[in-house]
Amino acid sequence: MGGAERNARKRKQAALAVAQARGKSGGSDRTKVIAGVAVVAVLALAVIGYVVFQQSRPSKSATDAVPLAPADHTISAPAVREGGTVLVGKDTATVTVDVYEDFLCPICGTFEKTYGTDIKKAVEDGKVKIRYHVLPMLNRLSSPEGYSTDSANAALCVADDGKFNAFHAALFHTQPEEGEAGYTKDQLIKLGREVGVTSPSFESCVQNQTYKAQLDELMSKTSNDPALRDAETGRFRGTPSVASGGKLVDLDNKNWLADLTK
Repeated sequence: MGGAERNARKRKQAALAVAQARGKSGGSDRTKVIAGVAVVAVLALAVIGYVVFQQSRPSKSATDAVPLAPADHTISAPAVREGGTVLVGKDTATVTVDVYEDFLCPICGTFEKTYGTDIKKAVEDGKVKIRYHVLPMLNRLSSPEGYSTDSANAALCVADDGKFNAFHAALFHTQPEEGEAGYTKDQLIKLGREVGVTSPSFESCVQNQTYKAQLDELMSKTSNDPALRDAETGRFRGTPSVASGGKLVDLDNKNWLADLTK
């Protein structure tokens, strides 16, 4: 074998050795790189999920508008304030359903999302009237405290202008969370204007909590109503509660509304 051939062979063997060495170390490096990419991907998904979650929650800014609810979540029927309650529906309806809610109550939000469309149809078809008892029950569970009273009072102020339905739907459609800040009075006033309230006294009605005394009376009356007491505890069942004909409705029965209108 000539010198040139031997040199070529040595170069080839050296190149092969380098390639093999790279392959061995490269496998380890690739594993590290793949693992690193996987970690970055998981972190990225976590960040994206957090951002989406935050965007789906009510704004923390005290100046942002409260989003309106879609039209298919808003009852189209007369709404009249009766003291501390609001009666929604047509005069021809023969069945009246009493709904007890708090605008901060998360289960009330679930109730509205679950049965809101059915309630809307039953009311608009003239089958039922809904008497809403919006209670100031969870005041201590907002930060600052008092959102339950502020929102319930504002709802009654809005009802004086006949715009309760859209206001009610909006506050449950994008609902503040327990333990956090509720919408401010300024935001509630802005929402009232958005749903069409034009009364010049509306702003003072919200700011001065015009109906606070009536709401406190309603809360006391509701808490002491024997028909609304839990059979086991003997206390008010809490929100949401539904009654008709002086009796509590079993909400575990998904067909409760249809059964009432048979």
